[in-house]
Amino acid sequence: MRPLKLTISAFGPYADKVFIDMESLGENGIYLITGDTGAGKTTIFDAITYALYDQTSGGKRDGNMMRSQYANLSTKTYVELEFEYKGNIYRILRNPEYERPKNGGGTTVKKAAAELYYPDGSVITKLREVNAAIEEIIGVGKEQFAGIAMLAQGEFLKLLYAPTVERKKIFQRI
Repeated sequence: MRPLKLTISAFGPYADKVFIDMESLGENGIYLITGDTGAGKTTIFDAITYALYDQTSGGKRDGNMMRSQYANLSTKTYVELEFEYKGNIYRILRNPEYERPKNGGGTTVKKAAAELYYPDGSVITKLREVNAAIEEIIGVGKEQFAGIAMLAQGEFLKLLYAPTVERKKIFQRI
């Protein structure tokens, strides 16, 4: 699975809409996301994992907890991910349950929703069906995906100091 485009809106520390073009990183290799503590690196992984699996990468926060505290009440909260898998392009749009302005005043709750767009143009919109379809397409669950797609800071230090045999095992897992 290769992420191509990621849009985050009122998600985590991102108060507004943020677009990340991962397609420009190329088609091969391992990507390194770096930055200062608190720069939002983990939120990028959380957003990708949330889009795919309805859970954050660490599993400690669910989508309802990911609404940005800095966002205006009128800003929609969602994550949109376009990804390629086995030569096919898929797009998933997912939002957690969150409070939004109500027409005529006051607020109401926007229910959690997901939409999965297939390469042939067909769309699935039921949460359970989207979740099952993602696992079927990618072939791994959330825990396996997180272990394959993300090498956390502690794991990176292990990689740096690991003997060649251990490094080989880590890269094979990735």
